[in-house]
Amino acid sequence: MTTSFQVGDIHIGSGDLFLIAGPCVIESEEHAIRMAEIIKGVTKSLDFPFIFKASYDKANRTSIRSFRGPGLKEGLRILKKIKNELDLPVLTDVHETADVAKVAEVVDVLQVPAFLSRQTDLVVAAALSGRVVNIKKGQFVAPWDMRHAVEKCREAGNAQVFLTERGASFGYNNLVVDMRSLPIMRKFAPVVFDATHSVQLPSSQADDKGPAVSGGQPEFIPVLSRAAVAAGVDGVFMEVHDNPKEAKSDGANALESTKLRGVLKELLAVKKALELAHTAP
Repeated sequence: MTTSFQVGDIHIGSGDLFLIAGPCVIESEEHAIRMAEIIKGVTKSLDFPFIFKASYDKANRTSIRSFRGPGLKEGLRILKKIKNELDLPVLTDVHETADVAKVAEVVDVLQVPAFLSRQTDLVVAAALSGRVVNIKKGQFVAPWDMRHAVEKCREAGNAQVFLTERGASFGYNNLVVDMRSLPIMRKFAPVVFDATHSVQLPSSQADDKGPAVSGGQPEFIPVLSRAAVAAGVDGVFMEVHDNPKEAKSDGANALESTKLRGVLKELLAVKKALELAHTAP
């Protein structure tokens, strides 16, 4: 059964559409703040509820030489500054149970990464923090089996949990999105669609000059986002960057910030069309 709850002024699971967005990783204080300001400007003008997202540590990078972020202490300082000075709810991911308590002191939403969605200790620790929990569906997990991850949170006493679809492994170095997963999972929790990780080509780019990284097909972000909103998701997740080619993580599948307004306007149009269809005689 889908429940509704709030993150700040944002109603999750109530039928309202919201956005989770930001750079994949905190590249610097200045860049994180600039991205938060850019995205807030766009979403405020469209009256589109917005949760800022950035990671203090990317523990699941393809290569050991890849940039991981500023770390826990500095990353939380930056996220706290964005939350307080820009008056935004913030989300970040946690990879270890030892980080949960400190992260929960700062952020509004704790995110369990897709590769860790079956890690009981991490899911339960996030739930026990009392914060809202976002569990990203593992690329290897059937949508109906994500019910068990939700139940782990609720058994720990926290019903404030939602799920994020980010594609399923399809052979090597490729992901596909089964749109059936969205209504299936929404039977037992609110659902967000991750439009940028769903167009990722995992670990597909490598050369002798630098670390192996993931590729992507960002040209499909708008069409998959529209399809997900038409399928009835509660929110959309996008990694947004002002210069994806120079991004320190996931630039190949990020949405360029200048394109955000156009995509969001399309999503609002799809949402409005659905509402009109439901109220038409």
